[in-house]
Amino acid sequence: MAGVASSNDTQSATSGFVPTLSSSRPVESRATASSTPPLGEPARIYQERLESRRRELLDCDRRVEMIANARLLLFVLGLVALIAAASTSFVPWWSLIPLALGFTVLVLLNGRLDRLAERARRAVAFHERGLARLEDRWTGTGPTGERYLDAAADHPYAADLDLFGNGSVFQWLCVARTRVGEQTLADWLLHPAPREVVIARQQAVAELAERLEFREDLALLGSDVRTGIEPGTLIRWAVEEPRLTQSWAPPLAALSSLATLVTLLAWMVGITGPSPFLTMALGLILFHRAFRARIAPAVESIETHARELELLAELLGRFEAETFQAPHLVTLQEKLKVEGHPPSERIARLSRLANLYANMRNALFAPLGGLLMWPLQFGFRIDAWRRESGPKVGEWLHALGELEALASLATARFENPEDPFPELVDPSQGPVFHAEGLGHPLIPRAINVRNDVNLGKPVTLMIVSGSNMSGKSTLLRSVGVAAVLAQTGGTVRARRLTLSPLVIGGTLRVQDSLQQGKSRFYAELTRVRQLVDLANGDRPLLFLLDELFSGTNSHDRRLGAEAVVRGLLDRGAIGFMTTHDLALAHLVEHLGDRAINVHFEDHLEDGKLVFDHIMKPGVVTKSNAIALMRAVGLNV
Repeated sequence: MAGVASSNDTQSATSGFVPTLSSSRPVESRATASSTPPLGEPARIYQERLESRRRELLDCDRRVEMIANARLLLFVLGLVALIAAASTSFVPWWSLIPLALGFTVLVLLNGRLDRLAERARRAVAFHERGLARLEDRWTGTGPTGERYLDAAADHPYAADLDLFGNGSVFQWLCVARTRVGEQTLADWLLHPAPREVVIARQQAVAELAERLEFREDLALLGSDVRTGIEPGTLIRWAVEEPRLTQSWAPPLAALSSLATLVTLLAWMVGITGPSPFLTMALGLILFHRAFRARIAPAVESIETHARELELLAELLGRFEAETFQAPHLVTLQEKLKVEGHPPSERIARLSRLANLYANMRNALFAPLGGLLMWPLQFGFRIDAWRRESGPKVGEWLHALGELEALASLATARFENPEDPFPELVDPSQGPVFHAEGLGHPLIPRAINVRNDVNLGKPVTLMIVSGSNMSGKSTLLRSVGVAAVLAQTGGTVRARRLTLSPLVIGGTLRVQDSLQQGKSRFYAELTRVRQLVDLANGDRPLLFLLDELFSGTNSHDRRLGAEAVVRGLLDRGAIGFMTTHDLALAHLVEHLGDRAINVHFEDHLEDGKLVFDHIMKPGVVTKSNAIALMRAVGLNV
């Protein structure tokens, strides 16, 4: 799914579409493009920390090189000393001990420096990505969230507002390291939260925005892996009934393994014959066959995720160690409080058990592991872990997912301090969407035109007319994305935004389907039916209708559009309808003071089409379709 620049009617598409087109923005206007602002404090902080991390990385690399040279020197000295000790009595054997100890110390130091260098390398990438977002170079970096779009094929606005995909809202926002963090952020974008939840999240986002060190730690902890554990899979595994109920089985397995080793040693040193060992080995095989079928499936489903569990443990540990003031963050921490060991230590123990269980895949260790009944020993322990800690795993993952989603919104808040938190008014005031200087967060600042939008009694419908590429669809997307972000708890690209709780629905990307045998017109009818159902719900609908019923004749289109819009307004909905068909602009005459006409336009300058993307009152009076056809070389 392409980002906003893929629309056929967006601001970002106007620059460079064809050589004969250009875009201009007036210097003074009620709705103007924001000139490229100084990147300011966030960029300065990122740049300073980036330079510091680069120095740390360079220092680590130099020290690693020095240690590598020292190890080579000690190896050569040790080799010379070994040869000398073997061929002459002048060099004693004990002189090799200090060299061996020194070499071991250097190996340990090298491992520690490698970890520090890897952390510095990821820190460099963290701050470089932050600068890329500030400089509008972020497209193509970070998770796209495509899987959530596939799962929301019938969602009323996910595709229309470019929430997921390359260059999407999700890719711009998401800094989560875990799948549960990504899924939580996606769920927030897809499902507007209640007003009281949004207010609580705003407080948490505001606090996290000031804690760059904490957010950087979340990005750097653990190995450089984006965990792929599906939270639902892990939770289902954790809450399954334990496979082993016999308390005597684990100690009996340990005693049997010990007895088998003793009989093997006794046979090897000649104390006994092979019979005791063979008897114990047969008993081990029978014991193993009795329990393995019950233990192995559950254990093997988690062992492949040992590294990812390690990352989960470190992220939880960092969260547990922080002190917060925002009530929502305090509540999330409360979910992590359990008797005994904290969740981070429990998850870390599960990771270690999974790693130890996986040692049986080592061909050199497998024979000894078989004698020790290694799979069963650690299978029993993993099953016991699930019995003790499994019921709480869902709460731990939920808390971690919310933390990462809040950190994503907080990163946007930190990087865009001029973007305000919206004000969510009480729903009893009726549906409201009042925005001053509204823009789209994915459009580069240099070409981002801001417009004022006011919907609420008496005006609950704006009919937007205008020429191709003038900005109609971008306006709808700007309104929709602002409403989505406002109801996740994040900031919005505007000078000010006041809105009531709203459900959102649009028809900007309705498409036909060969597989389902649906034409575009039928798909549009289905979506409109969905919006009508949403308008019948408890929360008012914000509808974004783009070129409604363009797939039918003008007579049916006008009658159908009027009926649909009137029905939505009668149900308490507010919204927009864009059109190229100026006949639809006359709907205002039938809707009274509930509707107004606004438009976008273009003009010719030196033979070039120029767009200012500024919304103006009234109906557009001209079209640029013929001029665009000629601009791309069609003989019209």
